[in-house]
Amino acid sequence: MHWYVACRLVLEGGFDPSCIKPRPPFQIERRGKGVYLLHEPSVANGSEATVFGGLKTKDVDVVVSLDGIGPCIAISMKGTLNAFRNLTNRMEEAVGDCTNLHISYPGLVYAFLHLMRANKEGPIPASGADFLQPDPKTGLLKAADTAVKAIGEVTNFIETYHNAIARLTGRRDLRNDVTRYEAVGLLLVSPEDDSTGKVLDTYPAEDSLLRFDNLFETIYRQYDTRFVYGAPNLRTITRRHLWHPDSPALKLPIAEGLSARVSEADENDEAEGNAETQG
Repeated sequence: MHWYVACRLVLEGGFDPSCIKPRPPFQIERRGKGVYLLHEPSVANGSEATVFGGLKTKDVDVVVSLDGIGPCIAISMKGTLNAFRNLTNRMEEAVGDCTNLHISYPGLVYAFLHLMRANKEGPIPASGADFLQPDPKTGLLKAADTAVKAIGEVTNFIETYHNAIARLTGRRDLRNDVTRYEAVGLLLVSPEDDSTGKVLDTYPAEDSLLRFDNLFETIYRQYDTRFVYGAPNLRTITRRHLWHPDSPALKLPIAEGLSARVSEADENDEAEGNAETQG
């Protein structure tokens, strides 16, 4: 997921891959007014960014940082495989992490993505046999490790956590509550033998603030509002790229299904040209 998020910030978000940690396997090449995105695995690395916090430094899973400006986007990810009754502990950690970084960087667009193994009530699937322990009375999955009931509804553990974490999202301005994230996403992933790895699209509900579908759109909108439109004199640095439609990287499997930012002329070049003309 770290790689997926980092790559998506490039392909769909238009961010320079050299500004992202972990470093995605892409390279930029300029040809005239066009900016081509190339697939270059040799430049990739899996390092995490250490961000200076108001209370302590924090290693964050994915960070976009610009020279002279600092961290602009940070995305923290958590994964839960079982013991869903302990989800309240995750919520406390999330509040602390968010507050810590927003103290130092009020303008930071900070997102939180939580992935959960959607263990279903009943027999333990083969994919979980090595770490899930059966209930000694029934021989089935323990109630504390269950995320989805046999009828398809999520358990109270998941629903309670969803309702609580939804109160931590929606920060829209630098002066808003530092304990809130700009965006929060919740993903339930199937562990069933016939659908391993598939995302459950029935939860969260369509109107939920935690829908993964809305996570990246919110990140891009908040970034542009603060770092592009809010600081017009810095647009040549902060503006997101438009990749030439013939870019080789856009033909990779990971780009399928994404709305890549494309144009034969990069907006940054146009902005620089306008600035030179005005000068």
